[in-house]
Amino acid sequence: MIDLHCHILPGIDDGSLNEEISLKMARKAVSEGIHTIVATPHHQNGRYLNEKKDIVQYVQKLNGLLKQKKVPLAILPGQEIRLYGEILEDYQAEKILTLNDTGKYLFIEFPSSQVPHYTEQLLFDIQSKGLIPIIVHPERNSRLLQEPDLLYKFITNGALAQITAGSVTGRFGKKIKKFSQQLLQANLVHFVSSDAHDLEGRSFYMREALEVIQREHGQNTVYSFLENAQYVIQGQMCYKEPPEMVKKKKFLGIF
Repeated sequence: MIDLHCHILPGIDDGSLNEEISLKMARKAVSEGIHTIVATPHHQNGRYLNEKKDIVQYVQKLNGLLKQKKVPLAILPGQEIRLYGEILEDYQAEKILTLNDTGKYLFIEFPSSQVPHYTEQLLFDIQSKGLIPIIVHPERNSRLLQEPDLLYKFITNGALAQITAGSVTGRFGKKIKKFSQQLLQANLVHFVSSDAHDLEGRSFYMREALEVIQREHGQNTVYSFLENAQYVIQGQMCYKEPPEMVKKKKFLGIF
């Protein structure tokens, strides 16, 4: 299993605090059946700056530690980029890192409570450069929760989306768990990843999430998510079902 989204690099964002915790996270990942992790530290989110050249070095160092400690896990370079206007300029300046540095997929994070007004245009501009944006944890964005048709528009226009394992299993509450199921049902999600930050409240939960997805949406959905993760790290095209709008259920006949 490949985990595309994880904050396992020590001491550079709000994920692992040190190498000891990174090792514990790595061993936990292996116990869940994960053999490859894309390390995706935060970048340009108002607190953290982690540019491409630094991330590549951190990944090499952690891989060396894992090899020394005989932990059978490969770490690949990635970045969780908060959407900002100068993304493409910084990509040209070699500050922005695609997932596994293939020049294909970019992780894009929105502010937790909003979707910037320039999002649609910037996602279009990113795609016009041959890059494919992957919107991370849309189920945890309060604006998208209220207006899921926005996500439908982004996906219809060519973006992809990644859901968090803990959202599927209910770790972020009932409302986000329900919204996750609605996004899955509407084919608005193409990957499930851990977004693990530690081994306490923000652990992996990947195996549990895949069991829920298999039960609710079938084994084919699980297979497509696993295959898509492989396609991402290889820089190949992902499988994508036709997106649908989220069906809002009637409540006391109001809608």
